[in-house]
Amino acid sequence: MKRPLLLAVSIAAALALAGCRDNPNANLDAHEAVAAKRAAGAADTGGSRKGDFGPPQGEMIEAVLTAPPHVPPPTNRDYPAKVKVTLEVREVDMEIAEGVTYTFWTFGGTVPGSFIRVRQGDTVEFHLHNHPDSKMPHNIDLHGVTGPGGGASSTFTAPGHGSQFTFKALNAGLYVYHCATAPVGMHVANGMYGLILVEPPEGMPPVDKEFYVMQGDFYTTTKYREKGYAPFDMQRAIDENATYVLFNGSETALTGDGALKASVGENVRLYVGNGGPNLVSSFHVIGEIFDKVWYEGGTRYQENVQTTLIPAGGAMIADFHLEVPGSYVLVDHSIFRAFNKGALGILQVDGEEDKSIYSGKEVDHVYLGDKAASMQPVATAAAAAASGTLTLEDQVAAGKALFAGTCSTCHGIEGAGMPGVFPPLAESDWMTRSHAELAAIVLNGLAGPIKVNGQDYNSVMPPMSQLTDDEVANILTYTLNSWGNPGGRVSKEEVAKVRATTERGEGAAH
Repeated sequence: MKRPLLLAVSIAAALALAGCRDNPNANLDAHEAVAAKRAAGAADTGGSRKGDFGPPQGEMIEAVLTAPPHVPPPTNRDYPAKVKVTLEVREVDMEIAEGVTYTFWTFGGTVPGSFIRVRQGDTVEFHLHNHPDSKMPHNIDLHGVTGPGGGASSTFTAPGHGSQFTFKALNAGLYVYHCATAPVGMHVANGMYGLILVEPPEGMPPVDKEFYVMQGDFYTTTKYREKGYAPFDMQRAIDENATYVLFNGSETALTGDGALKASVGENVRLYVGNGGPNLVSSFHVIGEIFDKVWYEGGTRYQENVQTTLIPAGGAMIADFHLEVPGSYVLVDHSIFRAFNKGALGILQVDGEEDKSIYSGKEVDHVYLGDKAASMQPVATAAAAAASGTLTLEDQVAAGKALFAGTCSTCHGIEGAGMPGVFPPLAESDWMTRSHAELAAIVLNGLAGPIKVNGQDYNSVMPPMSQLTDDEVANILTYTLNSWGNPGGRVSKEEVAKVRATTERGEGAAH
């Protein structure tokens, strides 16, 4: 009897080993195994056909709602519950940009509205209140609801009233909700959107940090960043000509004190939606690659994604691991929206550097290609400065060579610039400023709206602090003595004084 028993055990062991080889998910934890099967198409979640797990169990749960960029904690349940969600509509004046006020229509007093988190199979009792001070009726269409209007027809609510309806969350995923009261586009354009996460039964794979971000496009009768009150412009909205494209309803929502914060070694998850009403988002984090993207907010994921499209009224989930510290910039990679309409945020990551993954700048040198021969005046000026015989002519000749390789790309070889884009240096009223002011612009760069010779410009000049004090002095001396400018001579000592009194961010050149 022993030999047949040993043979049976051997066969069972061989089959088990073969199974492990054939099943690449054998060593994954429960979350990863389920997610891997879904990603591979091996598991059919069944959608709404498999989303009903029976009647709710236990006492009713009051949903935890959070304002952006915060996310409620996981449900941590293995059973369907009855969940009460209470959301208040408020019409509030808030800053859309620094010094610019806009009247937002909101769910919960923020743009986007409060984040809602439930579990697939939950029965949700939804209460919508419209604040008495509101001027308009409102309702809510939740894309995670199965039923006519996504709840819109059941929640039409006048100011000072409340409405209630109940739905079962049959489909797992990340869904947009928005107001659907006519004119729908106007309500959405004023900020009436948010996200509801319906967790799969096993929950989401655990991560260290979760953040809530939504993009929206805004339409005003005023210009971008024009100070004061900015009224809504229906015609611009119809024409899809956005004044602002923003994350979380304000140009400053995710910058400065509002920047997202994480640490090296952490796994981060972004729940990102696009309220629209019109534009598709090309969402990207500069300096990161998404390890996983649950595209369109569904239950399948793609790996190693650089930029992902989020349609208006859609969402996605992105996971990534943080290897090195620094400032990571969230943008809509339809890139003028980032730098000229406001679609920009910061993820600030602290921790130890890892030079094996990212070294930072290792070398900085002048490269002029076929213009290299013209660098002789720079060497001549350097030698003259060292011997104390530097003349105005030496500085002008050296500055001309340096200008051709450093500044002419934007300002033009004759200093004419590009109308409306890059300001001129030729016959420029800015060249009448003090030497210290001019040196500060070269060293520190300049961004934001300015007026040159009576014309408006709003572009970005990067800092040129990699240039030596001699080189900055020579470029400015050349510019002052060219193209009808007032003349003058800038010394390296003047530049050094400006450099010494300038604070620079971590990693900036000195």
